[in-house]
Amino acid sequence: MKDTELLREKYLELLAQQYPSRYAAFTEIINLQAILNLPKGTEHFVSDLHGEYDAFCHILNNCSGVIREKVDIVFQNLYENEKADLCTLVYYPHEKLELLKQQGIVDANWYKTAIKRLIVLAKFISSKYTRSKVRKAIPREFNYIIDELMHAMADEDNNRLRYHEKIFDSIIETGSAHHFINSLASLIKRLAVDHLHLVGDIFDRGSHPDKIIDLLMQHHSLDIEWGNHDILWMGAACGSLVSIMTVVRNNVLYDNYELLENGYGISMRSLVMFAEHTYKEEEKMSALKKALAVLVFKLQGHVIKRHKEFDMEKRLLLDKIDFDKGTVVLEGKEYKIRTKDFPTVDRNDPYKLTPEEESVCLELKQAFLGSKRLQQHVAFLYKNGSMYRCYNGNLLYHGCIPLNEDGTFAPINCGGRYLTGKAYMDYAESLARKAWLEKDQDSLDNMWYLWCGIRSPLSGRIVKTFERALCEDKSTWEEPRDPYYSLYYREDICKMILKEFGLDPDRGHIINGHTPIKVREGEDPIRGNGRLIVIDGGFCHAYHKTTGIAGYTLIFNSHGLRLKAHRPFTTIEDALLSNTDIYSDSYMVETFRKRMMVGDSDAGKQICYTIRALTDLLQAYRSGEIAEN
Repeated sequence: MKDTELLREKYLELLAQQYPSRYAAFTEIINLQAILNLPKGTEHFVSDLHGEYDAFCHILNNCSGVIREKVDIVFQNLYENEKADLCTLVYYPHEKLELLKQQGIVDANWYKTAIKRLIVLAKFISSKYTRSKVRKAIPREFNYIIDELMHAMADEDNNRLRYHEKIFDSIIETGSAHHFINSLASLIKRLAVDHLHLVGDIFDRGSHPDKIIDLLMQHHSLDIEWGNHDILWMGAACGSLVSIMTVVRNNVLYDNYELLENGYGISMRSLVMFAEHTYKEEEKMSALKKALAVLVFKLQGHVIKRHKEFDMEKRLLLDKIDFDKGTVVLEGKEYKIRTKDFPTVDRNDPYKLTPEEESVCLELKQAFLGSKRLQQHVAFLYKNGSMYRCYNGNLLYHGCIPLNEDGTFAPINCGGRYLTGKAYMDYAESLARKAWLEKDQDSLDNMWYLWCGIRSPLSGRIVKTFERALCEDKSTWEEPRDPYYSLYYREDICKMILKEFGLDPDRGHIINGHTPIKVREGEDPIRGNGRLIVIDGGFCHAYHKTTGIAGYTLIFNSHGLRLKAHRPFTTIEDALLSNTDIYSDSYMVETFRKRMMVGDSDAGKQICYTIRALTDLLQAYRSGEIAEN
C-alpha cells in the first residue's frame, strides 16, 4: 500500500471516531454546508493602546459603538435616556445594577423590563450565527434558559407565553436576576464582535497595560501583532539587560513608576538608592532619570559593538562627548548638551559598567525574570501574537516592511544571509521566539534591535534616545524613517507587499499601526488607493492633541470595511453616573458588491476541507471500506 493511501486510511479511521456512522457524517455535512452560507462574523481592529485601560475597556464593552447602533435599530420607540440606560447596562452590568439599586430604581418590574429588552437585543445580534454557535457563547449557568427565551416566537399560543412569563418571574423570585443580566450582557458583547485584532503596542505611555492584558486574556477570540513597545517588554521579560533598562527608563519618563512596583512587583529600591548616592546634587527623580539614561547608553553600546550587522556604529555617542566643554559631536557637528555631570562614565572606556551599575542591572534582571505576573502576560503575548498575520485576505502588521528608496524590498543581513519581505519577517519572529525559549545573547540583543532599529519591521526609524535626553537643539531629535513610510501611499507598492505574502493584491488590505494619524491637520488614514489603512488614531492621551481624535477602530463585517474615529473618553465613573459614551464618527472605507459569507473566509476554507473529508468518509461507509459503529 502506498504511503498516501495509508495516510488516507488512517485519517478516515480517526475521523470515523468522531463521526461513527453515515448518518453522523451526512448530518455534519448538511450543517457545515449551511454554515458556509451565513454572513461572515464581524472583526474589529485596534492598535496602539499604549496602556489606556479605561478607554480601551469602554471600547471593548461598547463594541466600538456597535451596541448603540443595534439598540437604535431595535428600540426605535424608546426615549434617548432609556436607550442610554440600556447601553450602559450592557457595557457595565454589575456596576450599573449596583448604582441603580442604591438609587432605589430596581424592583421586579424594572428587572422584567430590562431582561426582556436584553433578550430582544441578543436575539437580533445573534441572527447571523447558527443556533449551535450561539448556545456555545451563552454563559453556562443560564444556557438553557437564555436559549429558550431567545428562540421564543412572537405568535406563540397562550400556554407558551405563560410559560415564558413564569421563567421571568422565577428568575426574579429566586434572586438570580442580577447574575442573569450579567450573563445576557456578556453574550451580547461576545456576539457583537466575532474576532478582535490588536495591531501592536499595548505597552508604555499609559498607566495600565497590565490591566489591558488581563482584559484580553478573558476575550473569546483574538490575535495580536506585536508592536515595538511590546517587543521591548517581551525582551525585558526574557532577560535582555538593555531592554530592561529601557523599559524602566520609559516608565520613569512616562510617570508610570507604579506599574513596575505595584503592577509587576519589580522593586526599584536598589536603583533609586544608587541614583541618589551617585547624583547627590540632584532631586530624587532627576537623579533617577540621569542614572537610567547613562545605563541605557552604555548597554546600547555593548549591543551595537557585538552586532556589526545592525549597522548602528553612528549610535555610539558616549565616546563623542567632550566632558569638559559639555558638548557632543553628531555627524561631524558639535552640539551643546544639558549636563557635564557623568560620574560613572570612564573617559578611557565610556561604555564600561561600574561595579555598582552591574549590581543594579543584575538585581533588576532577576526581578523581571522573577515577576510571575509579567511572565504570564508575556507568555500570553507569545501564544496569541506574531510579527504579522494574514487573516481573511488582509495583512496585519504594526510597523513596516523594509524597503529601498526605489520601492524594492530591502535586503537585511540576518546572520550572514540577506533576507527580504516575508522571509525577513519570518526570521525576525523566529529570533523573538528563540529569545523566549533559549534566552541566548544574540536573540536577546535582537529584541532590542526590533524595538529601535531603522530596519526593524516593528520600528523602521532611528530612535534618538540620546539626543532627546541630552541635546538642547531639537533639530537633532529628528528620527529618519524607512522609505516604506513615504512609499506606502502608492497603490503599486501596497499591492507588491500583499502579493509577497500570498494575498490577492486587488482585494486584500494592509492593516497598519505605529504612526499616529494627524486628523487635526487633515491627514487621511487610507493609503494606496484603499489598499492600506493606518489605524493608529491615538488612544493614548498624550497623542490626542497631535491626532485630534482618541483612537480608531476598523470594522470588517460581511458588507465591507468601516472606520470609526473615536472622540475622547472621560471615565468609567462618568459612564455609570451619566451614561457617558464614547461617540464616534463612522465612514465606509469599502463596500462589497457581494456580501461576504462564511464560505469566503479563512474559516470557510477550513470548513470546505472538512466537508471534502466527510464526503470521503461517507463514501467509505457506503462502500464498506470503513465499518460503521
